[in-house]
Amino acid sequence: MKQETVVVIVGAGPAGIATSACLNLLSIPNIVLEREDCYASLWQKKAYDRLKLHLAKNFCQLPHMPFPLSAPTFVPKNMFVQYLQNYVYHYNVDPLYQRSVESAWYDRIEQKWVVTAKNRVLGLVEEYVCEFLVVATGENSEGFIPNVYGLDTFKGLVIHSSEYENGKKFRNKDVLVVGAGNSGMEIAYDLYNWGAQTSIVVRSPVHVLTKELVQLGMYLLKYIPCTFVDKMVLMLSKILYGDLGGYGIQRPFKGPFWLKQETGRSPVIDVGTVSKIKTRDIKVMTAIKEIEGDHIKFTDGQERQFDAIVFATGFRSTVQKWLKDDGGLFNENGMPKHKSPNHWKGENGLYCVGFASAGLFGISNDAKNIANDISQIVHGN
Repeated sequence: MKQETVVVIVGAGPAGIATSACLNLLSIPNIVLEREDCYASLWQKKAYDRLKLHLAKNFCQLPHMPFPLSAPTFVPKNMFVQYLQNYVYHYNVDPLYQRSVESAWYDRIEQKWVVTAKNRVLGLVEEYVCEFLVVATGENSEGFIPNVYGLDTFKGLVIHSSEYENGKKFRNKDVLVVGAGNSGMEIAYDLYNWGAQTSIVVRSPVHVLTKELVQLGMYLLKYIPCTFVDKMVLMLSKILYGDLGGYGIQRPFKGPFWLKQETGRSPVIDVGTVSKIKTRDIKVMTAIKEIEGDHIKFTDGQERQFDAIVFATGFRSTVQKWLKDDGGLFNENGMPKHKSPNHWKGENGLYCVGFASAGLFGISNDAKNIANDISQIVHGN
């Protein structure tokens, strides 16, 4: 099967559906290809129950649809999924599901992109030809579990955070969470609340802030240079939390908002985990040295027994597996070579959305920029 259209969008997460919605508003034909059987599969199928959006709702809305006034400031997962459902319906976004893109290349003679995708229901390979290609698979395309010596000998359960729903089945179990980002810290807190004996590996320095401090910082960044915002927020964080070094959590040398802008790494938004670390209800461990059966050895010499490991070690891009002609838009890790705001446009009608390490706010900006750029080329205005 061969189908021609103006724009092909690969991925029906928030990035893909936002871009399709913006194109639909500008009457530009587009096809969205999605490997799963639903849009926003990470949110619908692979997000833990207690998850809330970590930023205030005004930083998390998709283009042209604010959250209702009745929505809480920090929107819970189920409410966000409902918002996405309303968004898809309202803007007539209609992805083709169970389409696993195998390759995309630029035909320089026809000056068009050729995208091949396997229809996972029928087992057929389909071909899509388009003038513009939008990569919307994002930074979170595939869960990443690092190589840990001896992990294959571990007798207990090993899961990635994307498979974690809640701590019900871990009650009275010894569980190790690996990774101290937002997911890891929140999952550790959830496990504790479900009655698990919880430990968390904290390898790198990390900023811990409240959601209100992040909200304040993002507001101040509109008016005050980042350096001053970082100093103010860090001072308030130290008043709230004190020195966490004695509990195994070191602060980075650079400030939280500088790090977010320059590296894409977010501060941890505390949901109650820090208080449990301070009371030693949640134990902080150093990096894993090796695993032998159900015994885990750590770099500080400790050795402990665990029933389960949850790897909250993030995701990675899969772009390099299927995109053949990126024209230098992406680096070897499948991330844009250029920093925001110059990251979203490549050569020959190639674009990327959701790669700015700026969350839903960045996705919204990317989607509007891409749709407007394509509109100017197509309509010449």
